[in-house]
Amino acid sequence: MTLEIYVATDIEADGPIPGPYSMLSLGMAVVGQSQLSFYTELKPISDQFVPEALAVNGLDRQRLQREAPDAQTAMSQAADWLNSLSQSGKLVFVAAPVVFDGMFVHWYFMRFVGHNPFAVNGAGIDLRSYWMGARGVTWAETGRSKIREALSVAAPPHTHNALDDARELATIFEVVLRQRNA
Repeated sequence: MTLEIYVATDIEADGPIPGPYSMLSLGMAVVGQSQLSFYTELKPISDQFVPEALAVNGLDRQRLQREAPDAQTAMSQAADWLNSLSQSGKLVFVAAPVVFDGMFVHWYFMRFVGHNPFAVNGAGIDLRSYWMGARGVTWAETGRSKIREALSVAAPPHTHNALDDARELATIFEVVLRQRNA
């Protein structure tokens, strides 16, 4: 049986979809070992942005344009980090929501690296869907704060910093998995 390595992933972006809009930061943390982590910021790939998205994540596009690595460099470094983990097992993408974070991560890997180290189809685990199925609760009961409360999880706060939020997700999903195995 192949060991599965769950990698909690969070992104911050300046709009709703990749391509016309840019992923501005990427954070990943290994579930069960959240100190094993990766973080990068990215130079924007387009001039389009939604001001409300920047207000949420607090990232400065002008600073990123000057200081952040370009998308190809950042995603190649992310792929290298993931490839080093994959020596120990099968990588499994975890996000909340997987539809948003997964869409950006898959598109960026395919566009700038040529493949997605997680899966050729970009598949992954969505925390909210997993929780809904595992607990038989409604969608309204699946937010991170609701899951944290239900499990009494002491996780890092949700800050809209991609690494902080990936570590928060890793901590929550670790407890969810332990509950499943209890």
